[in-house]
Amino acid sequence: MISIDHLVLFLRYLVDERHYSLQTKHAYEDDVTHFFEFLEETGNSDYLNITFQDARVYLAYLHDKEYSRNTISRKISSLRSFYQFLIKNEWIKDNPFSYIQMKKKNNKLPNFLYEKEIAILFDSVSGQSLLDKRNRALLELLYATGIRVSECVSIELNDLDIDNGIVLINGKGGKQRYVPFGSFCTDALIDYISTTRVELMIKYQCTHEKLFINHHGQALTAKGVQYILDKLIKKSSLTTNIHPHIFRHTFATHLLDNGADMRTVQELLGHSSLSSTQIYTHVTTSALQKNYRNFHPRA
Repeated sequence: MISIDHLVLFLRYLVDERHYSLQTKHAYEDDVTHFFEFLEETGNSDYLNITFQDARVYLAYLHDKEYSRNTISRKISSLRSFYQFLIKNEWIKDNPFSYIQMKKKNNKLPNFLYEKEIAILFDSVSGQSLLDKRNRALLELLYATGIRVSECVSIELNDLDIDNGIVLINGKGGKQRYVPFGSFCTDALIDYISTTRVELMIKYQCTHEKLFINHHGQALTAKGVQYILDKLIKKSSLTTNIHPHIFRHTFATHLLDNGADMRTVQELLGHSSLSSTQIYTHVTTSALQKNYRNFHPRA
């Protein structure tokens, strides 16, 4: 039986020192555990003494099982990090996954909403019910800031500076950043906090500080946000599927299309490197057609 002491220490390191989220920690744990199980099945359970050739065999196994390229790439990356941790603590000398190279994945252009689609979606929350006000504030904040849904549901009242139109975001890896929002979002937040949130918190005797709540006054979850969006799509005339991350894509796309520089967008999105932001440098079809008509001599 394989000892899991090193894995436990690795996972603790990810959370305590790298400040990874619990969700990310569990993903690493699943990937490393899967490799341990593979070693046991092949009769080579000593994970401290595997070689580059063993790593190649595992890679071939993943391909034979028809895992997607993204999944394989993630598993190899997790194992590379795990063995690098073992090297750092002088439990092993070489990382067997150092030289396993995955083909660079093709970057799909992110889906985003056009301005007319955004308008249609906001029309679906133009009512005056308590949940309409909550949903309007939620949509306004997602579109105004481009924050991740995990960041959105973790916002607390003290993170908001309504007067100055900024919100403190606790991002990946424990990194914090301030993100501004405009007057539409400000009005929606004030309306929601002073009516919906107050009434539901009192009704269900809730005392937490989370900004967004469900219809029972409890903190809204990421799954709850997805459920809300699914309901709004059915209510509107839109036919597309919407996931919370599409507001992040739309936020970045609209900023760049309207002349924002990439460094600013990078800071607002909380990307650690500019390369993560570059995928948003595509232009919309309408902008492409407009530029073509304006600048091509035979257009």
